[in-house]
Amino acid sequence: MKLQSRSLTVLIAALPLVLAACGNKEPEQRAAFTQFLQTRIVDKPGVHVPQLSAAEKASFGDYAAQYAVITDFNAGMNNSVKPLGNIVQKGAMRSLGDIVAHRDEVKAARDMLSGMRGALDAEQAKADAAHAQLKQADDLKAVYDKAYDKTVTLPANTFKEIFPQVDAAFASGLKIVDFVEENKARIEISGLVVKVQSPAVQADLNKLLQEMNEHARGVNQAQSRLRSVMLGN
Repeated sequence: MKLQSRSLTVLIAALPLVLAACGNKEPEQRAAFTQFLQTRIVDKPGVHVPQLSAAEKASFGDYAAQYAVITDFNAGMNNSVKPLGNIVQKGAMRSLGDIVAHRDEVKAARDMLSGMRGALDAEQAKADAAHAQLKQADDLKAVYDKAYDKTVTLPANTFKEIFPQVDAAFASGLKIVDFVEENKARIEISGLVVKVQSPAVQADLNKLLQEMNEHARGVNQAQSRLRSVMLGN
């Protein structure tokens, strides 16, 4: 009995050491997660947010939840900005007749644009709050912050550059519609042909059209900037 009792005591004393050795996986998990962020996101051109495999989730341990801050934001951002292409297309008027005929659609698209901007702001604020709460060692934090800037901050801010440009183009279009309505006795629109009976009205109309064209160029430039950020070229 004494021998058995002594053996049991030795076994119990050794057990915490064995458990500690088996459970101390954090350094390896942190190293695996850091390497993933560096090689799969930071070093890649453009914005890449790969989905984790089951093996990767297992190798990252609790750090998989920190990666979810990035993936959750990108899923929310994609949902928020999904209608943007259609909205921009609605603002691509090809003639004065188009602008006048699609006034209600332009107004509706402008309202949608405002809601889209609010949704994106909310998604970014949620991600920023979660990011600020993360507990990370310095080596991981340095790489994670780079990955976060590249996949959250930069694309969100770049999308936000488009919104005011599109809104300004819509506002210019609606301003033209109002002007045409106010001067309908002097402006005749037949398809692509526009006849203006007053030189003063013609000059004012040309100024409004030029203003809208400038905003349209701004939209194109912002879209090019977004493509460059997302694709890395």
